[in-house]
Amino acid sequence: MAATRIWIKNPLAIFTANTLDAAGGLVIENGVISELLKAGQQPSKPCDQTFDAREHVVLPGLINTHHHFYQTLTRAWGPVVNQPLFPWLKTLYPVWARLTPEKLALASKVALAELLLSGCSTAADHHYLFPGGLENAIDVQVEAVRELGMRAMLTRGSMSLGEADGGLPPQQTVQQGEVILADSQRLIHQYHQRGDGAQIQIALAPCSPFSVTQDIMRQSAELAEELDVRLHTHLAETLDEEDFCLQRFGLRTVDYLDSVGWLSSRTWLAHGIHFNPDEIERLGAAGTGICHCPSSNMRLASGICPTLDLQAAGAPIGLGVDGSASNDASNMILEARQALYIQRLRYGAEKITPELVLGWASKDSAKLLGRSDIGELAVGKQADLAFFKLDELRFSGSHDPISALLLCGADKADRMMIGGQWRVIDGQIEGLDVAQLIADHRQAAKELIAG
Repeated sequence: MAATRIWIKNPLAIFTANTLDAAGGLVIENGVISELLKAGQQPSKPCDQTFDAREHVVLPGLINTHHHFYQTLTRAWGPVVNQPLFPWLKTLYPVWARLTPEKLALASKVALAELLLSGCSTAADHHYLFPGGLENAIDVQVEAVRELGMRAMLTRGSMSLGEADGGLPPQQTVQQGEVILADSQRLIHQYHQRGDGAQIQIALAPCSPFSVTQDIMRQSAELAEELDVRLHTHLAETLDEEDFCLQRFGLRTVDYLDSVGWLSSRTWLAHGIHFNPDEIERLGAAGTGICHCPSSNMRLASGICPTLDLQAAGAPIGLGVDGSASNDASNMILEARQALYIQRLRYGAEKITPELVLGWASKDSAKLLGRSDIGELAVGKQADLAFFKLDELRFSGSHDPISALLLCGADKADRMMIGGQWRVIDGQIEGLDVAQLIADHRQAAKELIAG
């Protein structure tokens, strides 16, 4: 049977995340981009389907490189609304310790659906909570990703340093090192896909310097090297964390990272705010990626990531919405807008352009996940596309369509295609009863808080 050829024709505007011209649209075959067309150019051979994109701004599917899906159950919770990171965590840990597989399934589905509707095709999640009864948390998430037809880098997080040993998390949320490593191996062998078009990938992700032992950091790095998967953790998010590392290890955060074998191009870090110039150079030389999470950093008053300095040193920069209890929304296009504005405060308007930030949210985010098949529009890349309309009141009078997405506050994709399959049509996720999902999720959130 001949492959279906689809022409995405004459978009209002198109951002390819590279220097290629696709003003006339693109052709998709077998879920992969087979042609880019200049204005007025026709496909090289007939297409079975044509989608007229004259009302749409087309982007590569956006890539979220740091999240905590489970936290959608504790959004805008009164006791932590005005707390910085450490008190915020200490207040929330006992609530999160009551998480169940059913609640995690709902939380993950809500986070993924919200991301999908915001133009995101691929999401990295950092799940590090495995209290009794939730040993198969990552398996639960795999099912949610498959149901929505998205791509995901599911990171097997861990916490092994509880309060009793000088860490931040309560004891009922921590696991022994051998349990963590055994489950990490199981998940990689069971789910990790390699090569172009992978839907599910697994990475290893000890939570943070203040919640895991040095042993589990070292052993995770060794296992990642052995099995060729990526490494992820939180680092240099707050000055409290820096103080913790100095007091416990006698090292600053990057020295600590180096001491446990993590300073490499296999690693990407969430936040990366509090680095000195020498540390920035070392991270760049190692090719270690940094996920900028502007909304979370603003909400918790953590600081501003030195993105351009890191990028100039050689560290790739991606974007992440972070957990939905420190951002409270799982919206990638709005996250790009936040990045544009907060980074202009640091570097000025001329250097931080909409195109630069959309590049962070797409092609550069793909680099953080070790992928070259997604994040840009070019021949041979996966047909992951986000389509936005500019027909609402907020866009009236705007002139440059790409800039308008961020400057006028686009917050919802009209259509989403992943691997050549339509997943969102007319702002609705195919096959998902959103009203029922909201009702079930709200009930689960109430129960979790009530205990």
